[in-house]
Amino acid sequence: MGFFDKYSEVVGDIAVAIDDNKYLAAIKNTFTIYMPFVIVGSFSTLFKVLLSSTTTGLAQFSGFGWLVSLEPAFNAMNYATMNIMSLAIPVILGAMLARQNKVNELFAAIVALSSYVAVVPQSIKATVDGAEAVLAALPVASTNASGLFIGMVVAIISVEIFSKLSKIEKLQIQMPPSVPAGITKSFNVMLPIFIVIVTFSLLGTIFYNLTGTYINEFIYKILQGPLETIAQTPAGIIILIVISQLFWLVGIHGGLIITPIRNPLLIAALAANIEAFTASNAPQNPVTLGFWNVFVATGGAGYTLSLIIALLFFSKKDDSREIAKISFAPGIFGISEPIVFGLPLVLNPIYAIPFVFVSAINSGVALLFFQMGFLTPNTIDIPFGLPLFLNAFIGYGWQGAVVQALLIALGVIMYAPFVLSANRMKEE
Repeated sequence: MGFFDKYSEVVGDIAVAIDDNKYLAAIKNTFTIYMPFVIVGSFSTLFKVLLSSTTTGLAQFSGFGWLVSLEPAFNAMNYATMNIMSLAIPVILGAMLARQNKVNELFAAIVALSSYVAVVPQSIKATVDGAEAVLAALPVASTNASGLFIGMVVAIISVEIFSKLSKIEKLQIQMPPSVPAGITKSFNVMLPIFIVIVTFSLLGTIFYNLTGTYINEFIYKILQGPLETIAQTPAGIIILIVISQLFWLVGIHGGLIITPIRNPLLIAALAANIEAFTASNAPQNPVTLGFWNVFVATGGAGYTLSLIIALLFFSKKDDSREIAKISFAPGIFGISEPIVFGLPLVLNPIYAIPFVFVSAINSGVALLFFQMGFLTPNTIDIPFGLPLFLNAFIGYGWQGAVVQALLIALGVIMYAPFVLSANRMKEE
């Protein structure tokens, strides 16, 4: 156990460092807050497919043609949630950071939003009455998931500057005691807000003049876009999964640790799928949060439902079988804590290898089904906590349920030798 002790200490220190980092914690909380809007926005696609589509929905049948008129409402539902993501995330992130910095959250949230808008294009070119015109509007690439990374960076920097400036008394415009408190607060932060927004407006303009491109377009091209591409590869997703499971191995919730990196990439992938589907194109990104919930965390982190089934079939240890029975029902809903801490799997030298690698292997197998065309990338997000097979059916149809069942069986096969090994150790 010397190796495991040392490993536990190293990974524990990393987890503490990540958890203590206020920026990563704020990003994690931000995406947790925005998750319901992502799920609601993705369901607009489901409504279109089931109701207003003239090829797959009720609108194709006589007497239901009027449902076509509802399609603009579903498009608006999608736009109001998915296509404003790069505006909403800086607002929430700004408020989360302000709370940690102990400054006014509303002022900070608006500062973050204003600073982001100041560095992205504020106009679009359009043809009006046969003539090209420049219209005051934010391009879709500045509001949808394409601007997530630069939006978060600008939010963090602008709120940090605002927080420091707003605490400098010399920058606060003092008002007489007779002035209402709300007005006094506004005047106290007026100069800090002015300094921050002027700074980002100048930086955005200077960057554009020097490079001929806006900073959000530049960042997407050299950073966010490549990272999104890597996340869609088997190697990219397997690395994320293994890192997550290495934290789980010492009893730390690996999913929460990697959330600040994982969620922006996988939510952006889902948004791109929905955008493609709305434009009548085929979605291209198989790895989304729905993919993670359905094919990576199936039955809990580390495919623990497969371990539970393997224990029930092959284990000769009464205590392990009893824990498996207790853990089965939670596992159906993706909850792995009873088996992780009850068996336990934490620092367990017998099950360490499958616990870390089964999810990674199965994710690679799932990607093969996408390459074969049996599965298609999802456009409907699947919230965590839905029971097995139902979550797969909602996101991927009956094909998803079939693949999920196959992966659970594959997980049982991979866990079984280690259960048998535990039996031999008990006999010895």
